[in-house]
Amino acid sequence: MTAPSTFGLSSEARNLHWLLTNLVEEVPGIQSVAVVSSDGLLLLSSDPGRNEEARTQQQRTGPRGSAADLATIVSGIGSLTVGAAKLMEYGGVKHTMVAMDEGSLFVMSISDGSLLGVHGSADCDMSVVAYHMALFVGRAGHVLTPELRSELRKSLETESTAAGSSR
Repeated sequence: MTAPSTFGLSSEARNLHWLLTNLVEEVPGIQSVAVVSSDGLLLLSSDPGRNEEARTQQQRTGPRGSAADLATIVSGIGSLTVGAAKLMEYGGVKHTMVAMDEGSLFVMSISDGSLLGVHGSADCDMSVVAYHMALFVGRAGHVLTPELRSELRKSLETESTAAGSSR
């Protein structure tokens, strides 16, 4: 995995990038990770530049090869499960797991309403992934302030603009 540039970011933003990179590199079977804001915007990704690269190379390493696609899926599943929990009056949603023939999707709530989404391979150990996601949420949840969310969003927009102009 190529780590996104953290030059010019606050120490909190760099720390979140580091936590995300470690999650992907240290947990077998994780293919991609996205942190999505409560309003569905991608804040942090294990592969922010992979969208165009994957489409060019015709790789299938994540949902359509795109961090934005993973963020959309995570946001949709998050909204659906929150709506179901309200309808059923069972309280807040802690996590959701979707097991498919050739992979898994995990979605976990972060304290501020943001979501952590993980796309895993079919052979990943779901309990290990869930454990490490919970560690990430515990470490990231208290620092994911509105100011940091704004900084992360601007950072992704800057990377997208730079990637588009370099082609």
